[in-house]
Amino acid sequence: MNLFADFMSAKDFIEKLIPNFWSFLIQLLSLIVLIVVIIVFAYKPVKKILKTRQDYIESNIQDAEKAKANAILQEREAKELVLSKQKEANEIIVAAKEAAEAQKQQILNQTQLELVEMKEKAIEEIKQEEAEAKEAIRKEMIDIALDASSVLLKREVTSDDNKRLVEDFIKDIE
Repeated sequence: MNLFADFMSAKDFIEKLIPNFWSFLIQLLSLIVLIVVIIVFAYKPVKKILKTRQDYIESNIQDAEKAKANAILQEREAKELVLSKQKEANEIIVAAKEAAEAQKQQILNQTQLELVEMKEKAIEEIKQEEAEAKEAIRKEMIDIALDASSVLLKREVTSDDNKRLVEDFIKDIE
Protein backbone atom coordinates (compact mmCIF):
# COMPACT_ATOMS: atom_id res chain seq x y z
CA MET A 1 0.00 0.00 0.00
CA ASN A 2 2.84 2.10 0.58
CA LEU A 3 3.79 1.86 -3.01
CA PHE A 4 0.29 2.71 -4.06
CA ALA A 5 0.28 5.65 -1.73
CA ASP A 6 3.54 6.73 -3.19
CA PHE A 7 2.17 6.28 -6.68
CA MET A 8 -0.90 8.31 -5.81
CA SER A 9 1.11 10.97 -4.27
CA ALA A 10 3.29 11.16 -7.43
CA LYS A 11 0.15 11.25 -9.57
CA ASP A 12 -1.32 13.94 -7.35
CA PHE A 13 1.94 15.78 -7.58
CA ILE A 14 1.89 15.66 -11.40
CA GLU A 15 -1.78 16.64 -11.48
CA LYS A 16 -1.08 19.49 -9.20
CA LEU A 17 1.95 20.42 -11.27
CA ILE A 18 0.16 20.01 -14.60
CA PRO A 19 -3.55 20.47 -13.85
CA ASN A 20 -4.62 20.39 -17.47
CA PHE A 21 -2.50 18.74 -20.20
CA TRP A 22 -3.86 20.89 -23.05
CA SER A 23 -3.35 24.01 -21.07
CA PHE A 24 0.18 22.86 -20.30
CA LEU A 25 0.84 22.11 -23.96
CA ILE A 26 -0.42 25.53 -25.06
CA GLN A 27 1.65 27.24 -22.43
CA LEU A 28 4.68 25.17 -23.45
CA LEU A 29 4.17 26.06 -27.12
CA SER A 30 3.66 29.70 -26.16
CA LEU A 31 6.92 29.58 -24.22
CA ILE A 32 8.73 28.00 -27.19
CA VAL A 33 7.26 30.61 -29.57
CA LEU A 34 8.20 33.35 -27.10
CA ILE A 35 11.77 31.98 -26.87
CA VAL A 36 12.03 31.78 -30.70
CA VAL A 37 10.65 35.31 -31.05
CA ILE A 38 13.07 36.57 -28.41
CA ILE A 39 15.97 34.78 -30.10
CA VAL A 40 15.03 36.03 -33.56
CA PHE A 41 14.01 39.57 -32.68
CA ALA A 42 16.02 40.29 -29.56
CA TYR A 43 18.97 37.95 -29.00
CA LYS A 44 20.35 37.84 -32.55
CA PRO A 45 20.11 41.63 -33.10
CA VAL A 46 21.55 42.26 -29.67
CA LYS A 47 24.26 39.69 -30.34
CA LYS A 48 24.92 41.35 -33.71
CA ILE A 49 25.03 44.80 -32.05
CA LEU A 50 27.35 43.45 -29.35
CA LYS A 51 29.57 41.84 -32.01
CA THR A 52 29.64 45.11 -33.96
CA ARG A 53 30.45 47.00 -30.76
CA GLN A 54 33.15 44.48 -29.88
CA ASP A 55 34.67 44.79 -33.37
CA TYR A 56 34.49 48.59 -33.09
CA ILE A 57 36.22 48.54 -29.70
CA GLU A 58 38.86 46.11 -30.94
CA SER A 59 39.51 48.24 -34.02
CA ASN A 60 39.78 51.32 -31.78
CA ILE A 61 42.23 49.48 -29.56
CA GLN A 62 44.26 48.39 -32.60
CA ASP A 63 44.14 51.94 -33.99
CA ALA A 64 45.25 53.27 -30.62
CA GLU A 65 48.12 50.78 -30.49
CA LYS A 66 49.13 51.72 -34.05
CA ALA A 67 48.88 55.41 -33.18
CA LYS A 68 50.97 54.81 -30.06
CA ALA A 69 53.59 52.91 -32.04
CA ASN A 70 53.54 55.65 -34.67
CA ALA A 71 53.88 58.32 -31.98
CA ILE A 72 56.83 56.47 -30.44
CA LEU A 73 58.44 56.18 -33.86
CA GLN A 74 57.85 59.87 -34.59
CA GLU A 75 59.24 60.76 -31.16
CA ARG A 76 62.39 58.76 -31.91
CA GLU A 77 62.70 60.40 -35.30
CA ALA A 78 62.17 63.83 -33.73
CA LYS A 79 64.84 63.11 -31.12
CA GLU A 80 67.23 61.93 -33.82
CA LEU A 81 66.44 65.03 -35.86
CA VAL A 82 67.03 67.26 -32.85
CA LEU A 83 70.33 65.51 -32.14
CA SER A 84 71.44 65.80 -35.76
CA LYS A 85 70.45 69.49 -35.84
CA GLN A 86 72.32 70.10 -32.58
CA LYS A 87 75.36 68.36 -34.03
CA GLU A 88 75.03 70.41 -37.21
CA ALA A 89 74.68 73.60 -35.17
CA ASN A 90 77.80 72.70 -33.18
CA GLU A 91 79.68 72.07 -36.42
CA ILE A 92 78.52 75.43 -37.76
CA ILE A 93 79.66 77.13 -34.55
CA VAL A 94 83.05 75.41 -34.72
CA ALA A 95 83.40 76.36 -38.39
CA ALA A 96 82.41 79.95 -37.61
CA LYS A 97 84.97 80.09 -34.78
CA GLU A 98 87.64 78.70 -37.07
CA ALA A 99 86.71 81.19 -39.79
CA ALA A 100 86.76 84.03 -37.27
CA GLU A 101 90.15 82.90 -35.99
CA ALA A 102 91.48 82.66 -39.55
CA GLN A 103 90.11 86.10 -40.34
CA LYS A 104 91.63 87.46 -37.13
CA GLN A 105 95.00 85.96 -38.06
CA GLN A 106 94.71 87.36 -41.58
CA ILE A 107 93.91 90.82 -40.22
CA LEU A 108 96.86 90.58 -37.81
CA ASN A 109 99.18 89.50 -40.62
CA GLN A 110 97.91 92.28 -42.85
CA THR A 111 98.34 94.81 -40.05
CA GLN A 112 101.87 93.60 -39.41
CA LEU A 113 102.66 93.91 -43.12
CA GLU A 114 101.22 97.41 -43.16
CA LEU A 115 103.27 98.30 -40.08
CA VAL A 116 106.44 96.95 -41.73
CA GLU A 117 105.65 98.90 -44.90
CA MET A 118 104.93 102.05 -42.89
CA LYS A 119 108.21 101.58 -40.98
CA GLU A 120 110.15 101.06 -44.20
CA LYS A 121 108.46 104.07 -45.73
CA ALA A 122 109.25 106.15 -42.65
CA ILE A 123 112.89 105.00 -42.74
CA GLU A 124 113.02 105.80 -46.45
CA GLU A 125 111.53 109.25 -45.82
CA ILE A 126 114.00 109.82 -43.00
CA LYS A 127 116.87 108.81 -45.26
CA GLN A 128 115.58 111.06 -48.01
CA GLU A 129 115.15 114.00 -45.63
CA GLU A 130 118.59 113.29 -44.21
CA ALA A 131 120.06 113.28 -47.72
CA GLU A 132 118.19 116.51 -48.51
CA ALA A 133 119.44 118.02 -45.25
CA LYS A 134 123.00 116.94 -46.05
CA GLU A 135 122.66 118.42 -49.52
CA ALA A 136 121.29 121.66 -48.04
CA ILE A 137 124.12 121.73 -45.51
CA ARG A 138 126.63 121.04 -48.27
CA LYS A 139 125.27 123.87 -50.38
CA GLU A 140 125.29 126.15 -47.37
CA MET A 141 128.83 125.13 -46.61
CA ILE A 142 129.82 125.82 -50.19
CA ASP A 143 128.25 129.24 -50.00
CA ILE A 144 129.98 129.94 -46.69
CA ALA A 145 133.29 128.63 -48.04
CA LEU A 146 132.97 130.84 -51.12
CA ASP A 147 132.15 133.83 -49.01
CA ALA A 148 135.02 133.02 -46.66
CA SER A 149 137.47 132.50 -49.50
CA SER A 150 136.39 135.79 -51.11
CA VAL A 151 136.95 137.57 -47.85
CA LEU A 152 140.27 135.84 -47.24
CA LEU A 153 141.60 136.31 -50.69
CA LYS A 154 140.11 139.73 -51.08
CA ARG A 155 139.57 139.12 -54.64
CA GLU A 156 137.06 137.60 -56.90
CA VAL A 157 137.33 133.86 -57.13
CA THR A 158 136.90 132.32 -60.53
CA SER A 159 134.67 129.40 -61.12
CA ASP A 160 137.67 127.10 -61.50
CA ASP A 161 139.02 128.31 -58.19
CA ASN A 162 135.58 127.82 -56.66
CA LYS A 163 135.34 124.28 -57.83
CA ARG A 164 138.80 123.40 -56.62
CA LEU A 165 138.26 125.02 -53.23
CA VAL A 166 134.87 123.43 -52.77
CA GLU A 167 136.15 119.98 -53.63
CA ASP A 168 139.04 120.36 -51.24
CA PHE A 169 136.71 121.59 -48.50
CA ILE A 170 134.29 118.70 -49.00
CA LYS A 171 137.08 116.18 -48.93
CA ASP A 172 138.28 117.65 -45.67
CA ILE A 173 134.80 117.50 -44.15
CA GLU A 174 134.09 113.94 -45.19
